[in-house]
Amino acid sequence: MAATEDTYPVNGRHSTRQVTGWAGLIRVDGKAFTWMGAPRDVEAASQVAYEYTSTKSIFTIEVDDKVSMKVTFLSPLTPDDFRRQSLVFSYMNVEVSSLDGSNHDVELYTDISAEWVSGDLAAIAQWDFGATDDVSYHRVWKQNQQSFSEVNDRAEWGNIYYATDSSDGLTYQSGADTDVRGAFVGQGKLANSKDSNFRAINSNWPVFGYAADLGSVGASPVSTLFTIGLCQDDAIQFLGANGLTTIPSLWKSYFSDDLAALSFSHKDYSESSKLSTDLDTKISSDSIAAAGQNYAILTTLAARQAFGAVQLVGTQDKHYLFLKEISSNGNTQTVDVIYPASPIFYYTNPELVKLLLDPHFENQESGHYPNKFAIHDLGTHFPNATGHPDGNDEHMPIEECGNNLIMVLAYAQRSGNSDYIKQHYPILKQWAEYLVEDSLYPAEQLSTDDFAGHLANQTNLALKGMIGLEAMSQISTLAGEDADAQNYSSIAHDYIDQWQTLGLNTADNPPHSILNYNNATTHGLLYNLYNDRLLNTSLVPQSVYDMQSDFYPTVEETYGVPLDTRNRWYTKSDWEVFCAAIASEETRDMFIADLAKWVNETPTSRPFTDLYQTNDGAFPPGIEFKARPVMGGMFALLVL
Repeated sequence: MAATEDTYPVNGRHSTRQVTGWAGLIRVDGKAFTWMGAPRDVEAASQVAYEYTSTKSIFTIEVDDKVSMKVTFLSPLTPDDFRRQSLVFSYMNVEVSSLDGSNHDVELYTDISAEWVSGDLAAIAQWDFGATDDVSYHRVWKQNQQSFSEVNDRAEWGNIYYATDSSDGLTYQSGADTDVRGAFVGQGKLANSKDSNFRAINSNWPVFGYAADLGSVGASPVSTLFTIGLCQDDAIQFLGANGLTTIPSLWKSYFSDDLAALSFSHKDYSESSKLSTDLDTKISSDSIAAAGQNYAILTTLAARQAFGAVQLVGTQDKHYLFLKEISSNGNTQTVDVIYPASPIFYYTNPELVKLLLDPHFENQESGHYPNKFAIHDLGTHFPNATGHPDGNDEHMPIEECGNNLIMVLAYAQRSGNSDYIKQHYPILKQWAEYLVEDSLYPAEQLSTDDFAGHLANQTNLALKGMIGLEAMSQISTLAGEDADAQNYSSIAHDYIDQWQTLGLNTADNPPHSILNYNNATTHGLLYNLYNDRLLNTSLVPQSVYDMQSDFYPTVEETYGVPLDTRNRWYTKSDWEVFCAAIASEETRDMFIADLAKWVNETPTSRPFTDLYQTNDGAFPPGIEFKARPVMGGMFALLVL
């Protein structure tokens, strides 16, 4: 369950808003209540508190003024531990204690539905029940497995596991939702039976339940742990150095099979929780130190969302991190999504950025892309990283060439791995040469804000190309190519001098950058200026930073600063934080306070969005970005 899911733990929802049924019931002294989901005709308990950290969502629920429940959803983040991070498992820990000082007889119930296995509700589901290493599990899968296929952005292959400890007080059952839940409501236990009628997900809605008899519960909490996750043997199709190949999930290198992975994950709760809590504390304390409590609201909300869009695949000897562009489309390994997401990866483990870039280098250096500029993505829809051998991807030449050069240098600076630069120097230079040709006067191109359309001579896009050239100068120095270093730096400085005349309106009061050349009445977020600070290239004069810091407050709206003058209201929260990271303290705090206000005041239960309207906080008409990994950009201040 995501940190930004509905604030009462109702049925889980995928980012597409399709229900993934997850229900919870509890009987206290023989009377049944609902604490999660929406089972019919069962009175709801009362949620009294909710909090989130970077890795946890924690609900406090009171039942009939008799017992209290603390329900903790944990999605572990272990950026330095690839064995744990490669596992696609999360936890739900339920603690029950007496609220009124008396002991109460308590039975706890929870189930998942077959909706977890497919985006097609007419698909046939199959299931089983078993136990391994004192862990009981329901296994559910789509009967007709379709590897590397998605329906409604849902994987159509692999096994879903729902597990708990094999205790004396545990009973289980699979069957129609009304039958299984009704058995618990009436009897407080299940029949230890398996429904053998495999059927469509929406045919008498099969569910897979557990009932745990907690006995007489007093003031000391009684805990029950549930583990839920997905196991896929093969994860990605990739067009790389060896042609089109299938790449396994990385966890396969550490565990012999599904059950070994499940057993480890379930029994690892204590350690995973400790590691995640350490990261929670670090993110919170670093964020507060950087820019206060409002900033911590943003970073802690963004962490799981960014990591939820990436998957470790391959083997221990050669592995990759693949990313899905969620909700805006389903592209695989989109460069201009990796780039805004990258701050969280630089912050938690810079090697993750390398693992995101490696497939791009391998694909293009193997001759699978005919254009001289950098590719936009590695596949039209995840998990197919089959590239674009015909060259017909979505072209963003300056955007992606600049992004790659910037990210590679930022990685090398933070890792000390100059060999990586030497290994890929020829193609880095190829991309730099494109920037030499087009950065000063960008043709009518798309930037990463492609929803706004093509535009010639974009001031902000040109700036990315110029900083990319100065980055190439530093890359050349690290590679021992001193003549190249001098050449690219000379060009970058020449271009930036001209850019200050072409892209800035210094006649207005206050002065500001303009959206595109010779368009004095326009303005926009100059978020690519962030790269100058990220890389310490010192290409852009401090006066430009100061000018923008002074300007942004003059165009502030209720929930932030609009993206640019092509649209009166909409903005991008990732780019706002990029701007905040390099602004004066006063302007920085303005950006962050407005975003925190948006989080706290807007009523949507959708995941944290990067695109919203600054006047009312709503999604722009016809565009609903949500659950996108670009929210890793909330960490932009921490990278600096």
